[in-house]
Amino acid sequence: QVQLVESGGGLVQAGGSLRLSCAASGKIFSINAMGWYRQAPGKQRERVATITSGGATNYVDSVKGRFTISRDNAKNTVYLQMNSLKPEDTAVYYCNADIMSSTWYSYYWGRGTQVTVSS
Repeated sequence: QVQLVESGGGLVQAGGSLRLSCAASGKIFSINAMGWYRQAPGKQRERVATITSGGATNYVDSVKGRFTISRDNAKNTVYLQMNSLKPEDTAVYYCNADIMSSTWYSYYWGRGTQVTVSS
């Protein structure tokens, strides 16, 4: 069984920083893309940032220049460094990964970590 566990969320003032981590564990043969998504109250879940196994990254426009996604393939872990946080970044942040745990790849989700930015 594969699990994704996020950590690092919390309450921060506007302009502050947080670093999220997401570790994948279990029966894992290979991981393709990993990413971070977020869902604010009353809104749909949106993609924040993704990173391929080769390190290519992609960001939603609203976080470009402020957030940085990275990964440690040896640790099966993806990170999201969030700087210059704004109140509109408040949301539950979810980790997602495309993982081969048997003979095919499947997408897995973490349970989420709350990020609250106060003005």
